[in-house]
Amino acid sequence: MRVPLTVIAREWGRIGCVGFGGPPAHIALLRELCVERRGWIAAADFEDAIAAVNLLPGPASTQLSVYCAHRVGGRRGALIGGLAFIVPGLVLILALAAAFLAASPPQWLAGAGAGAGAAVAAVAVKAGLDLIGRTWRRDRLLYILLGGLAAATVGPWLVVVLLACGFASLAVRMRGGVAAIMPLPLAVAAGAGGLGALCWTALKVGALSYGGGFVIIPLMQGDAVDKHHWMTGTQFLNAVALGQVTPGPVTHTVAAVGYAAHGVGGGLLAAAVAFAPSFLFVLGGADRFHALLRNRRARAFIDGAAPAALGAILGSAIPLALALTEWWQGVILAGAAVALLGLRRGVVETLLLAGVAGTAFALLT
Repeated sequence: MRVPLTVIAREWGRIGCVGFGGPPAHIALLRELCVERRGWIAAADFEDAIAAVNLLPGPASTQLSVYCAHRVGGRRGALIGGLAFIVPGLVLILALAAAFLAASPPQWLAGAGAGAGAAVAAVAVKAGLDLIGRTWRRDRLLYILLGGLAAATVGPWLVVVLLACGFASLAVRMRGGVAAIMPLPLAVAAGAGGLGALCWTALKVGALSYGGGFVIIPLMQGDAVDKHHWMTGTQFLNAVALGQVTPGPVTHTVAAVGYAAHGVGGGLLAAAVAFAPSFLFVLGGADRFHALLRNRRARAFIDGAAPAALGAILGSAIPLALALTEWWQGVILAGAAVALLGLRRGVVETLLLAGVAGTAFALLT
């Protein structure tokens, strides 16, 4: 069944505008549209698509949105639907980045950013625990520990650890089958900085990240803050918070990093590099998703890389917390941990309240 491209643009654009809350919200909105309300995709096919995109690196909800648009509109539908899903949040996060990452933002705005940023470490812990709880297996513990240790210590080299865990799992399961997927890109022209370095950071986010949207945080932090000094630790926390409270994929955070590095052009370039693999994976392999689900090598690799990525999400909380500079940010972090882990409040709600608290502290101290 082919759906008019104008309908795809309208419906996927609507999800891109109202899709607050990360991948679970995006998946629910896509299911409601494509399966329940319109009947464009069978429920079983939709569930298979979710499983398949979770075997791919990169932002799963973006890949699912592109896949669904491909199913109902072909290649042109995939391009239009994917862009409609991505662009609203991208425009918003670039506008907010211009305000929050300015050299001298108003005191109340700086306080809001510092407050929301203070809660990010708690968000990382919640994300990691939620994901690990849903996928827990004892044989994954070593990979989880390695990913957490790498995120807390080696920063820019985290992607090497993730890939190494994937290849180790593949070697154990397949006994020599590693060569079948070894040609994954391990480096590009990162150099000492410049656009090449930004492209490499964005490529890691879009093509070499496993385990959910939040794993992009440790993949970016080492490059953006420690290695290339595109932004301070405080600004990076602001960027992460912006990626959480804006609609659409959390991967939009990379656009804020690109903006800090090279302005609007850098933000657009980083987003293009980060999201391009999602389109390529789906346009090149949508017809092979069922085969992917049966591929033992793909599953074996993910059994190592994905738990390492989940551990990295937890480990990222350490450098995120160490980036706090004000005493009252510690108070907000503790409150956010109680809200998220104890009271089970939503991430967006918690970050917005943390921003309000940050504004109050900034104006009163």
